[in-house]
Amino acid sequence: MQQVWTEAHPKPTLLSDFILGSQDGIVNVLGIILGLVAAHTAAKIVLIAALAALGAESIAMAAVAYTSTRSRRRLYLGEVRRELNEMKLVPHLEREEVREILAKWDYKGKELEDLLNRICANPKAWLEFMLAFELHLTPVEEDEPRRSGYVVGASTVVGHLIPLAPFLVVGANVLLGAVTAILLSAIALFITGWYEAKISVGSWWQNGLQMVLIGLGGGIAGYLIGYAIQAVPGL
Repeated sequence: MQQVWTEAHPKPTLLSDFILGSQDGIVNVLGIILGLVAAHTAAKIVLIAALAALGAESIAMAAVAYTSTRSRRRLYLGEVRRELNEMKLVPHLEREEVREILAKWDYKGKELEDLLNRICANPKAWLEFMLAFELHLTPVEEDEPRRSGYVVGASTVVGHLIPLAPFLVVGANVLLGAVTAILLSAIALFITGWYEAKISVGSWWQNGLQMVLIGLGGGIAGYLIGYAIQAVPGL
């Protein structure tokens, strides 16, 4: 039965785009914040740097999502054109390719021939069968590059704001802002991993913990870099 993707079950591409943007936003800004905190930077500079990263990174991530998805669509359309040409020019070879796939699925004899004839009698079914099971391609809709760019860009902004939010509240208390940013980031990452497991497969707590470790690993890297730079004489 074909899966119906609704608000309760979002399309896989939307989920992956959201995770990509939000996780990147959290890790990127948390690394910057902890690096600047380790270098004993004032709260105002931390805030300015994080906001600058928010603007640049969200635009960059949206652009990358748009162009990469557009490239996938162009590849898909190119393969559609090639398959249509082959179905027109060498239909006997294309039928044999369908036959080979069906044979791998353990269809035999009359059952195989009947199914082969049914598929090849419908050009749309024939084309989609070859795209899915010979080339292992999934359709990329016309509006998908734009949608992917919007989702990744917006989720990147959301991800940036999570570790940045404490510094909009605590003022000059850099240490309190950093600790709060770590806690908020860990909670957000865990929830993302939990939700991914809920609508797909896997252990919710393992997925959540994995997200936290990956995200906080980036923050720790930023802290170590900032600490190392601060320790260099003359810098």
